[in-house]
Amino acid sequence: MGETKGPYNEEFPVGAKVRIADREKLERFMSDWKYHHPLQREQLQYGGRVVSVTKVSFYHGGDELYELSEVPGIWHEQVLSDCS
Repeated sequence: MGETKGPYNEEFPVGAKVRIADREKLERFMSDWKYHHPLQREQLQYGGRVVSVTKVSFYHGGDELYELSEVPGIWHEQVLSDCS
């Protein structure tokens, strides 16, 4: 959602190492998020993993969407943190 760099500017560029939020935070996001690209139940098992960003895209309005190495699905900025 462009929390630090604004809309349409990725927080994590391709190749960046990121940590996926823990399962509890993922479950809370899954419950609270009512918009595009909801998390899927199978994504919960990847909580806490450190992975690399493989692709960045943007939803209309500037929300950042990430694809990550070694894990399926589309991931939102709100459930990722920097690992550098």
